[in-house]
Amino acid sequence: MNDEAVLAATRCWVEGTVVGLNLCPFAAVPVEAGRIRYLVCPVSDMDGIYRAVLAEFETMLELQDAEASLLIVPAGLELFDDYLDLLEVVEEVIPEAGLEGKFQLASFHPDYRFEGSDENDPANYTNRSPYPMFHFIREDSLAEALKHYPQPELIPQRNIELLREMGLEAVQQRLTRCREKGG
Repeated sequence: MNDEAVLAATRCWVEGTVVGLNLCPFAAVPVEAGRIRYLVCPVSDMDGIYRAVLAEFETMLELQDAEASLLIVPAGLELFDDYLDLLEVVEEVIPEAGLEGKFQLASFHPDYRFEGSDENDPANYTNRSPYPMFHFIREDSLAEALKHYPQPELIPQRNIELLREMGLEAVQQRLTRCREKGG
């Protein structure tokens, strides 16, 4: 899979699902302004992916024009459990590296499954993406967006209800269309 295909599938998902369904009401403005950084991880071994995540934290500290970054990992984290293992390690690094209060990390994976949920629950598609990825979010940008959004704590429940109302087939088709754009 070439990088352009991975990027095309990811942009399709971000624009068509995340923004298109308003799953993240804060995403439209930076997406439209071109302030989201898309990066394909060039390695597929666990240690190399870990180093790529750390490098992206450093890059985001230096780049002030990017509000968020998506580090897309097309190979090496196909198994959701492997992804979760690495995510746990990375989340431990945030406070150790003095990044707490600067960045939040959101997680997306093609097989994402909320703990205790059924594998076929459409609600899992709030975090299912074409490829495993780590989403770096600047906390100051998020804090500013939250000032202008009433009751942000209701967003997850609204998303769950929306996707369940759409149904499993419809949410699967959206993700499949994006994968096909990239493939």
